[in-house]
Amino acid sequence: MIKEFEPIRQAILSLIKDWKPILLGLSEDVLITKTNNQKRTIKQIIGHMVDSASNNTHRIIHLQYQKSPLRFPNYATNGNNDRWIAIQNYNEEEWEDLVQLWKYSHAHIAHVILNTNPEKLDNKWNSESEYGKISLKAMIIDFLRHFKMHLSEINELIK
Repeated sequence: MIKEFEPIRQAILSLIKDWKPILLGLSEDVLITKTNNQKRTIKQIIGHMVDSASNNTHRIIHLQYQKSPLRFPNYATNGNNDRWIAIQNYNEEEWEDLVQLWKYSHAHIAHVILNTNPEKLDNKWNSESEYGKISLKAMIIDFLRHFKMHLSEINELIK
């Protein structure tokens, strides 16, 4: 267990607790008509967050046992994250199910983050993007920023 990551874990869990009732209280109209600057609906933003938690969980795991730098697909480049959203058709997903998936995928990554092997934090992932090689530690630290950024987008859409 990495005590340095406990605040990240706690922040994720706290945001889940705060946001779940807000999300569940939104009307279907708001969920599929309001869009951010990427033209994503709230349902699609939540779906993207699920995809992010899933992909980052896999990266964290792979970075602890595979050779560094890790070659692992970057689902977020070249518009691929939008392909993921479209293929999974999040706008048609049952909202309560999607919110539960969002909740549990993020609770799980919070657990995985806390239980990362500290000896592997310098292992690198080749993001095949302008960011180049990213350390496991940097990736974990950035996950919370990304999580909060999307919640802020949703907050702007529901105001």
